[in-house]
Amino acid sequence: MEPASTIIKRLGGEAKVSEITGLAFTAPYRWQHEKAKGGTGGLIPQTHHRALLDYAEQNNIRLSAEDFLPPRAPALIEQAGAA
Repeated sequence: MEPASTIIKRLGGEAKVSEITGLAFTAPYRWQHEKAKGGTGGLIPQTHHRALLDYAEQNNIRLSAEDFLPPRAPALIEQAGAA
């Protein structure tokens, strides 16, 4: 689930993200599951954004705060294009 899946892959996988954040190995997996299945619906909790962004910057990995936002809803994309 996006954007968590893309961010985790970009940073080197679940084990690396777990190491960066100091969380259990299972946390990055939960971020990639639907809320109905105990996940976060693809969202990485905000408390971990800074650590992940700092790691990315230190390791020349392209990552920005914008990457953590959920995908835009199709209706909003259409409205923006009509403006």
